[in-house]
Amino acid sequence: MKVVILGGDGFCGWPTSLRFSMLGHDVTIVDNLSRRRMDAELGYSSLSPILSIAERLTRWGSVSGKSIDFQNIDLAHDYNELKALLREIQPDVIIHFAEQRSAPFSMNSDYGRRYTIDNNISATHNLLSAIVAASPDSHLVHLGTIGVYGYASAGFQLPEGYLGITGYGADGQARDEEILFPGRPDSVYHMSKLLDQHMFAFYARTYGLRCTDLHQGIVWGSQTIETDLHPDLINRFDYDPVYGTVVNRFLIQAANDFPMTVYGTGGQTRAFIHLRDTIRFIVAATETAPERGERPVIVNQASETCSIVQLAHKISAISSTELQFLNNPRIEPAQNDFHVDNSTLVRQAKPELGFDTDLAKEYNFVKSLARRTYPEYFLPRSNFEA
Repeated sequence: MKVVILGGDGFCGWPTSLRFSMLGHDVTIVDNLSRRRMDAELGYSSLSPILSIAERLTRWGSVSGKSIDFQNIDLAHDYNELKALLREIQPDVIIHFAEQRSAPFSMNSDYGRRYTIDNNISATHNLLSAIVAASPDSHLVHLGTIGVYGYASAGFQLPEGYLGITGYGADGQARDEEILFPGRPDSVYHMSKLLDQHMFAFYARTYGLRCTDLHQGIVWGSQTIETDLHPDLINRFDYDPVYGTVVNRFLIQAANDFPMTVYGTGGQTRAFIHLRDTIRFIVAATETAPERGERPVIVNQASETCSIVQLAHKISAISSTELQFLNNPRIEPAQNDFHVDNSTLVRQAKPELGFDTDLAKEYNFVKSLARRTYPEYFLPRSNFEA
């Protein structure tokens, strides 16, 4: 297939690009390298040393004997360039990672709120419009978030995107219908993903767009089969207060012999998936596109759920690190029930790498790279820290 990967220089995008290239597909990465600029602006950096995109791609060519094209295009602003590229390539599949992905960044300032909406919504809508105009048969696979549902206890298992309802007509007759789940996002970032799915529904209904929307849990794990082939191919490991996930924060604290800082009771339950399982399912999703005119396929891409304190205890068992409970700097329920239907993922991708099978390997990887850092780096800095 001809595959265009938007945001292919990022945490999920880079290893996904390598996987599709290794499978023999013709891969083009489109990225404006904004994630690298974020590091410079925020004063943070990946724990793992990241080479330039040009150096990465050169190394991939020498290691694999395969080539990946790169185009520096800003989806939110370079519409004509994007449309021209799609018209030229006529991709079979477009994989869309190219959105600002940090909930804390989207909530920490008026700049973060405005940038997240301006970038994410403009990028996605420009993409949809360009597909209709230049490559209408392309299958769009979008990396969304399970956070569109909201993290308040729903009282039932969250469905895969669509909720069955019963409505009543003027004649009093009951009618069954399925509608997009009425999400309750807890951040501006999650709200942008909720708006995405409504745009997908509109473009599928109105223009016959073929779309698969993956509602992804928190991705943990940093390396894949391909990134392990050479040190120059190593993937990102973010552990800062803005882009570092709770898994990475706990791992780097443990690696530095610093108590793992649990916010509140740690009773907040979240959905997780290992990076390797994420990529395996993305590959599977590209092989089962909906027909033109069908509603978007929505899949909950999460392999397990776990409370924050349970996660901390799992890492403590590996590292003998103590837990430190802090007042929660975030506005969120002290604890919640969170059950999601992940039957499609289990059926098609058969997840293999849960916490109980691969967490020790990730800890050892972090331990091998960990640099000493002032303890204050790990403490809450704002009302919406990761």
